[in-house]
Amino acid sequence: MSPLQLSLIGLGVGIMVAVAAYNAYITRVRAPRHVEKPSEPKLPLDPRLEAMLITEPAAQEATADGEDLGVRWDLPAATLSVPVGPTEARGHLDHLIDVITPLNLDHPISGDFVLAAMPPSRRVGTKPFAVEGRRQDSTVWEHIQLSQEYVQLQAGLQLANRSGPINDIEFSEYIVKTQGFADVISAQPDFPDMMTEVARARELDQFASEHDAQLNFTIRSGKAVWSVGYVQSHAAKMGFVPGSLPGKMVLQSTNGGVPMLTLRFDPQAAMADDSEQASVHELRMELDVTHVASQLNAYNRMRNTAIDLAAAMDGVLTDDSGARLTPEALDQIGTAVNTLYTELAARDLAAGSPLARRLFS
Repeated sequence: MSPLQLSLIGLGVGIMVAVAAYNAYITRVRAPRHVEKPSEPKLPLDPRLEAMLITEPAAQEATADGEDLGVRWDLPAATLSVPVGPTEARGHLDHLIDVITPLNLDHPISGDFVLAAMPPSRRVGTKPFAVEGRRQDSTVWEHIQLSQEYVQLQAGLQLANRSGPINDIEFSEYIVKTQGFADVISAQPDFPDMMTEVARARELDQFASEHDAQLNFTIRSGKAVWSVGYVQSHAAKMGFVPGSLPGKMVLQSTNGGVPMLTLRFDPQAAMADDSEQASVHELRMELDVTHVASQLNAYNRMRNTAIDLAAAMDGVLTDDSGARLTPEALDQIGTAVNTLYTELAARDLAAGSPLARRLFS
């Protein structure tokens, strides 16, 4: 071969090697990032579970020595489950956000009878319908209970929620539903004026529309997409736990109430057979401002968590349109959130309160 031919062959081989190396690099960069699994990870066990995992020979040896193992095989299942925060009582009827109709009684009535006579549907259109009672020995209105006797009853319909205010048709349906219920229990309803209540509903809805805030931050993948396992691992380090739906994780409030933050990603990827191969391109972090008490500093927690998570996953923090969220933009959002808290509290609809959560639902 001539020197020219040898040079061309060498050049071709070099180009092929370079192309192969480049393709390998691209494949590695674009592959979903996975969780780095340390060897033999060991999580701390609940002492009760640790006791139950004593091997049989050890147990026999301890018994032979006459020692009390302290193992309770009859422990109820509830003692081994993850603690769940206390269930919050639903907000009672309140003139601030409800139409309330007294149901006058000629004599005390049993809760069993009231519950049996209740309408099958507890809604009028898109608004919740409720009946409450007051016992002889109490000044507090309560949801109707079995085995109780009530001297006063009242029915109520929520004036507005995120679907809008009640209208004339819904108020008319409320009258029909309440009157039918009152006829069964021999009560006399004292309905308020429809025009007045519909006007109140519109005004409340206007206020709610001006003070409703659901914040969304987006964390987009940078050089490489993520695997589902990679996302879940990093989110768990920030305090998130699996939610009720695929692709949903939540950060619980410190008071055990409603979740403070929600993290969402592609539900199809979350349901994949192999979570390490399914690709995730972005995460969405959400805060329903009106549902979390201002004392919990939920926005600051959201801001710091989003920044830390984006940094840990080599992602980019943006708004819904894809624009990067700068410190100045985040400061402005924080100021607006604080103003919102103040105005909600001034209306006796403090963020996180039962009334606020009902109105903004």
